[in-house]
Order: sequence, then C-alpha cells, then structure tokens
Amino acid sequence: MAIVIFGDLFTFPDGNAATNRVFTYARGFVEQGINPYIVCFGNEYIEELEGLINGVRFYHPLGQKKRNKYFVIRRWHKLKKFFSAFLILKEINKKDKITGIICYTQLLQTQSYAFILSRMFKTKMVLEVSEHPLREYQRFLLKRIQGKVRVRFETRLSDGIICISQYLIDFYLKTGVPVKRLFLVPSTVDTERFQISERSMLNFEYILYCGHLNIRKDGVDILIKSFAQVSDKFPEIKLVLIGTGSPDEETLLKKLVSILNFEDRVYFLGQITRTEVPNYLKNAKVLALSRPPSIVADAGFPSKLTEYLAAGKPVIVTKVGEIPNYLTDGKNAFLAQAGSIEGFSDKLHFVLNNYELAKKVALRGKELTSTIFNYNFQAHRIIGFLNSLSYYRAS
Repeated sequence: MAIVIFGDLFTFPDGNAATNRVFTYARGFVEQGINPYIVCFGNEYIEELEGLINGVRFYHPLGQKKRNKYFVIRRWHKLKKFFSAFLILKEINKKDKITGIICYTQLLQTQSYAFILSRMFKTKMVLEVSEHPLREYQRFLLKRIQGKVRVRFETRLSDGIICISQYLIDFYLKTGVPVKRLFLVPSTVDTERFQISERSMLNFEYILYCGHLNIRKDGVDILIKSFAQVSDKFPEIKLVLIGTGSPDEETLLKKLVSILNFEDRVYFLGQITRTEVPNYLKNAKVLALSRPPSIVADAGFPSKLTEYLAAGKPVIVTKVGEIPNYLTDGKNAFLAQAGSIEGFSDKLHFVLNNYELAKKVALRGKELTSTIFNYNFQAHRIIGFLNSLSYYRAS
C-alpha cells in the first residue's frame, strides 16, 4: 500500500516549512507500514531529481537541474512534467497500489491535476490546507469574489481536506463542506531529529529565530526591536536569524539593525540545510517567534513552533491563532501579547533573568511533541481518515 504526497509548495529532501510537514507525514507513514512517495510538482531546478531518504522515495517530475535560457524550451519542460508525473504515479501504482493522494498546493491547476490523477488510478485525493485560502483575496470586491469561486472549486475537487487548525475546519464548514470530509491535523514534528548532543556551531550564547525572514507574517522586525530593549542588560547574548526572505524585506530588516547600531549583536545566517537546523535550535539560549495578528496567524499554526518545542529550550511566542489552545504561559512556553514590542521584550527579560525556571517550562513544552504534535501519532490518524472517506466525494 502507498500514499503519494503531491504538490508544488515544497521541495525534497531540503526545503521550507511545507517540506518539514511533508517529511513528518512520510516518516509516520513508514512507521505505520505504508510506503510514502513524494512527488515535487513545482518548477524547481535541483541537483537530486529523485532519490530515497529514511525510507521515503521522492521525485521531481520537472526533471531539470538547471534553468534553460530559452523560454520555449522552459515552457516545454513545464508541460512535459505533467506527463512525467503521470508516468511516476503509474509506476508506483503498478508495484505498490496507491491508496490515497495528499495534495499540497495553492494552485487550482495543480489540485485539478492531482484530482484527475486520483480518478485515473481509482484512489482518493485529499487536499492539505495549512493557511487561509482567502489570504490573498482580501483587497477588492472582484478579488474577494474570485477567492470565493476558487474555494468552491477547491472543495469540490477533493474527497477530503486536512486542516492545520480548527479555524480552517470552521471556515470550510461554513462553505458547506460536510464534517466527515474535514480532518484536523496540527503542526507535526519528528522528535528523533532533536535527539542529538552536538556542540554549538556558534561560539556565543544566542536567542534564535528560524524561519522565513518576513515582517507581516512572523514579525521579525518586532523580535529585533524587542531584543534591542533588553540587549544592554544581557551583553553576552546575541540574536541569530536563520532563513531568507524577499529582497525588500531582508533589506528592511538589515536597515533596521543598522539604524539600531546592532550589527555586532544581530547575525543573519541565511538559509541552512534541514540537517543543520537541530544543532542551532538545541544550542540556543531561547527560541523566539513574535508573529503579529493577521488572517495568516488566525488560520495557521507555525511548524517552526513545534520544532522549537522539540528542541527542549525555552520558547517565547505570541498569543495568536490557536497557539493558546495548545500552550499555556508559564506552564509549557512563554506567551507574549501579539504585536507588542514591550510585551515581547518583557518575556525575553523574564526568561533570561529566571533561566532555571524557564528550562523546567521548556521540558514540559517538549512533552507535547511526544503526544499531540508527534508525527507517528498523527500519521496513524491520517491513515484512518483516508480509509473513512468514500472514493466518490460527497456532492
């Protein structure tokens, strides 16, 4: 039996938050006796076009390591990947019957093709939704109408929908999707990645943010300003930022650091590999996420947060979305008021001043990664959900 994870929001084996979620699903399926196959349907140019890692087979149907300089040839490659993906699934189904396709995309054309493939191979197709589907359709009336039409098609071109939050479950219920076709799977984490005891790759103590360097979604500017308010009291501690952002946002963040005259206290490390992440997290003094209020925060649940918890270090995060449903301030994490520089800096000050207490709180936070956020536990639930769905979706 096989489950195919198909989409264009991730690369594999290295990538972004979506890659982490896909990886945890796949690891869980392996341990549940199901063979996972990852089909990266994006237009990424990558050296390793297919391979096997931790029992997980992956493919990049675009099949190109470098971008061709000719537009017509690039278009041909993008069209050919549809046929290549079909051949990949045909081969998988021939040797290992596909029992379900999990589609991870924001493009209706990709979802439509995944749905067509599911019908060709007589299996079920489930849409994975980790962010609000209307977050980019808020500005104008015509855009909002376009978003509603898209959601209408999105819900009909799937047998079920996996949602990362109860907020999204409620959203789809309001659109008329039957409750039996909806399934809540919170952020998942592979705890084994953090069972290491390597020395720090940095020769100083640091507060760490690891993720996409952006302002609107994760409030990295708030974190920098909050750190600035406590930095004089803790001169031995630096702020480390891992990840990349858009050129404009990275420029703004670096300009902010320059204005604060903090070039020697704030380090931009850029993108690192997935295998390097645990070392940086486990050797941090504090792990921080200053996500501001937004429709993105309301609907989603940051995968970086569960990785923070798995590292077993004190976590400071803002009270947005469903985070307070899982975490309690002072019990298993430290929760700050969203959008408040002062509120976040107060939490930083408290944790650094009461570090022995903070470490005990961190251990209780880590316990959650063995239960509700555990990849194996959630993989078992997903398999049950797939088995509960009818092949022909509800009308």
